[in-house]
Amino acid sequence: MTNTRNDERVEILTEDELGRTISRLASQVLETVSDSRTLFLLGIPTRGVQLSSVLATQLEAIVGHPIDHGSLDPTFHRDDLVRIGTRMVQPTQLPASVEGRSVVLVDDVIFTGRTVRAALEALQSWGRAQRVMLLVMVDRGHRELPIQPDFCGRTVPTRRTETIELRLRDLDGEEGVFLRQTLS
Repeated sequence: MTNTRNDERVEILTEDELGRTISRLASQVLETVSDSRTLFLLGIPTRGVQLSSVLATQLEAIVGHPIDHGSLDPTFHRDDLVRIGTRMVQPTQLPASVEGRSVVLVDDVIFTGRTVRAALEALQSWGRAQRVMLLVMVDRGHRELPIQPDFCGRTVPTRRTETIELRLRDLDGEEGVFLRQTLS
């Protein structure tokens, strides 16, 4: 871990390390399915949507055909809205049916597990997938539910007063994963 030019931010993954991690995750996903055409990546807003798009591009380069990907907003299925507050709901975008597919829920960070629980509930209203897996860039611990990722880029134990930020070039003008101390 190295400090960046901003003292309150610690770099967890450099741009190069992030690229290698995404490549590794794409390979791991492919190893779990017998037919890559059954894959369907669903990003969880906000950063999971962009991460699923990057992963789909990486997977397409490996397998030679497009990989279905979209987004699934679980906001209205959360059980903790009073505690965490709401954000602007993003539309769920499913370019294909989830029926009988190998769905990979994609999120940037897993923390308590409540977002993933809500995403699983939201997914049920769109059909019955053959299999549902979870891919996260960072697992920061502090789970409140028994939910674990199938694919994880990096495990970074954190304090509750810290946050993890995934930064992607198309969205942020820089790439990497950073730990940030939140000020009270």
